[in-house]
Amino acid sequence: MSEQSSGFSWFLAGLGIGALIGVLYAPKSGRETREELLSSARDGSEYLKARGREAATQMNTYAERGRERVNEYVDRGRTQWDDFVRQGRDFVQEKSNKVSAAVQAGKEAYETAAGREAPQAGPQAVEASEGQA
Repeated sequence: MSEQSSGFSWFLAGLGIGALIGVLYAPKSGRETREELLSSARDGSEYLKARGREAATQMNTYAERGRERVNEYVDRGRTQWDDFVRQGRDFVQEKSNKVSAAVQAGKEAYETAAGREAPQAGPQAVEASEGQA
């Protein structure tokens, strides 16, 4: 632990010495240097703000494109879903019609077959046929 704090202390000492030497050998006065640093900081700040605005605009553009694509996919999906539902309804209707036609044909066949047999009227005919058996 002491080695780390010792190394950090040396780093800070070197940083301070370097700053002191830089100020001493600077071609400008302290006031000019401070003004130049402030000016550079303002320029940097303005640059970062401008880049931030550009990034925000670009992100909004990407988000809008994403929304458009999602809406396009949703619309396409709805269209496909509607097609599948329509096809399903058509299929069920077709099969229902076939079943209804088959039932009707069965009724007609039964009525035709029943009409060919000897007509028996009501329960009395049933009792008579049971008595014969």
